[in-house]
Amino acid sequence: MKVRGKREEGREKRHGNGKSREQELRRINAHPKPPMPQQHQEFPGIEAEVHPRPQYLAPLYKGAEKLKGKVALISGGDSGIGRAVAVLFAREGADVAIMFLPEEERDAMETRDAIEAEGQRALLLPGDVTDRDYCADCIEQVVNEFGSIDILVNNAAFQKNQESIEDIDDDQLERTFRTNIFGYFYLAKAAVPRMKKGSCIINTGSITGLEGEKTLIDYSATKGAIHAFTKSLAQSLVEKGIRVNAVAPGPVWTPLNVQSSDPDHVRKFGQDVAMERPAQPEELAPAYVFLASNVDSSYISGEILPVLGGETIAG
Repeated sequence: MKVRGKREEGREKRHGNGKSREQELRRINAHPKPPMPQQHQEFPGIEAEVHPRPQYLAPLYKGAEKLKGKVALISGGDSGIGRAVAVLFAREGADVAIMFLPEEERDAMETRDAIEAEGQRALLLPGDVTDRDYCADCIEQVVNEFGSIDILVNNAAFQKNQESIEDIDDDQLERTFRTNIFGYFYLAKAAVPRMKKGSCIINTGSITGLEGEKTLIDYSATKGAIHAFTKSLAQSLVEKGIRVNAVAPGPVWTPLNVQSSDPDHVRKFGQDVAMERPAQPEELAPAYVFLASNVDSSYISGEILPVLGGETIAG
């Protein structure tokens, strides 16, 4: 829960690493494709131990001060999509607070360093989004430390693949819903009274909430709920000038998948989409910048933005 100051030397390090643009482009174009290395982690999964490491630095993305002076809070901001979003928000000029489970501190520290390398302030907020009081306290801490909250990214998630509904016990069902939808509700409810006109909420949905997934029955149900929550909350807040949208990713290479699946499923992860590979977190983050920026999306609210690697959906 310590705020770190700006570090211009980090910015210099990021831009002065000796790599040419051509080398960076080759790295970005070399996104890993299945078969991925077989691996499995216990919950909650640590990104530092995922192989190959998820790509989140987006070295070809150039900031344009789209979020200059803004303050963002990201749940599940220590790793995966949340980490990549934190980095690009900082590159666009925002100070960023991240929420994470205490067991994920190792990843959170790396994300903090990446935010500071962009010259912005970072605030670490360990805890569990299933706890309503923790969610409310995080909003207060962000406002107390940074003076406002302009962007809320509801991103924390729990998932566990099961072959049959009979394999989903009550503990898993409750954990999935309390993390994936209760936590979103708790944070939005606490944030809205502190938000001003021009603020926004971005929820992380999923292709599973649009099309379902036979091994993720409970998870898919929460993602469908998130999509409906997004549309309903957008209607509720339009007169306040607060926009609410969601991003619905397809398969993304993050610790979430490594801890939720068996090693054979991980090996084939992402092979069924049109691009024949999972997305890297840095490929999702620009969608969140777009929805957070009033320069880009001031007339967009209540939308679900799919990022699916070439897949198409009806509607």
